[in-house]
Amino acid sequence: MRVATFLACFAGAAVGCLDGRDATIPASGTPYWFPQPVDHFGSNNATWQQQYFVNATFYKPGGPIYVHTPGEQSLTTRFVDGTHPTDLAQTTNALVVAIEHRFFGKSNPISDLSGSSLQYLTIENALEDFASFVRSAKSHPSDVFRTAVSKNAKVVFFGGSYSGNVAAWMRAKYPRLIQGAWASSAMLYGRLDYYQFDQSFGQHLQALGCAEKFSQAIEAVDDVLVSGSAADVVALQAKLGVPQLTPQDTAGLLSGLNTLYSMAPVTTAKDFVYDNVCSFFNNSSLAPIDAYARAIKAVIFSDGMTEQSLRQMGDTSYGLDNYAIDQPGRSWYYMGCTWFGNWQTAPPSSSRLSRYRSQLVNLSYFEPNCQRKFGSNVAIPVDVSAYNAKWFNTLRGVSNIYYTSGSLDIWRDATVATSTGNLLPSSPSSPVFTIDGATHSQDLGEKQVNELASVTKARTIGDALVVKWIK
Repeated sequence: MRVATFLACFAGAAVGCLDGRDATIPASGTPYWFPQPVDHFGSNNATWQQQYFVNATFYKPGGPIYVHTPGEQSLTTRFVDGTHPTDLAQTTNALVVAIEHRFFGKSNPISDLSGSSLQYLTIENALEDFASFVRSAKSHPSDVFRTAVSKNAKVVFFGGSYSGNVAAWMRAKYPRLIQGAWASSAMLYGRLDYYQFDQSFGQHLQALGCAEKFSQAIEAVDDVLVSGSAADVVALQAKLGVPQLTPQDTAGLLSGLNTLYSMAPVTTAKDFVYDNVCSFFNNSSLAPIDAYARAIKAVIFSDGMTEQSLRQMGDTSYGLDNYAIDQPGRSWYYMGCTWFGNWQTAPPSSSRLSRYRSQLVNLSYFEPNCQRKFGSNVAIPVDVSAYNAKWFNTLRGVSNIYYTSGSLDIWRDATVATSTGNLLPSSPSSPVFTIDGATHSQDLGEKQVNELASVTKARTIGDALVVKWIK
């Protein structure tokens, strides 16, 4: 299976995925559309259509409504027929609805992704989209769901990764509409220099026994990219099987390839990071750089990447003026530029931390593209302090939010449950649970064969909370 397809499957966004899915859950493939204003809080009152899917298979009168969004992905039916909320719906008589986020997939307030259009991609607008939908669903459920649903139905919002942010914020901002939220691997805390991403990946490698050799390979790469001649750089690129890009763009490409499997679910029988990274270093007499070359080439081969796709992934000048819709990466980049930062950099040399990506992957790799892509009106650097003061602090003291994060999640230190302690206190009404040995949003993904006991426990805790919220 190609890596990109695999990761989309894991996030619940594609068909033909891993074993372990309950094949008896019917697909709900009819798209519906809900009208929204371009700007809920400004003068642009033009309307657009927001896509959503409904699965009412398990709904019974008096049952709750489970709302899900793919967040920074395009919407597919797997969000209503292939993730944990659908499993839970079977035992709680719930209706499941999945709503696409503005400026992703087919849900576009304006028909391009230029900087002037993306000014309407704000947290306030996104949350009000979902709130407006829920209000209409509560007042005119038959019109929204095409089936009879109680106007008094309780609503629980589910989300993993950025959509976990949405779930938590919806509970905080609209407590009368949303009775509870399950926020899995929610990247709620903004950091400008998010080198903890690199360190979390290193912790996974350490658990698998290849961190030291991998770090040595990165040092060998940097010896060439930072200090080598032009001929040395070309020779390294050939050795690794990557196209000829600038040294910094090569470093960025490699950092992406390094961590391509890092969000894949871990089970008792399989760890994709071991199979696709550490297996090339462990039990091998190869020099670290040679083992690294084999690992990189294997990732490229397994995903069927071409020179063009590699250039698209690594070349920071690629597609700067491509404003076409349905480019999730472009919309997501804008959110980083204007919301929360979280640029996945290497740790500063002064930290003396081991590095698992090139030192060239720093703020100068990410930030200039904010204005190159979206215009000079985008301020550099993004004000993460203001973001945290407004959007992280709004969660303090809010009840009925379940925060989860995997101990091996590369986004863990942007969540509430960081590797150095919880950023918000765990409480009976809003518990914080770290899933030992798990990666990104495993508790809300589809059930895996040989699932970790810790993932099962996280689901059990969450299920009990949801049952309490919907009573």
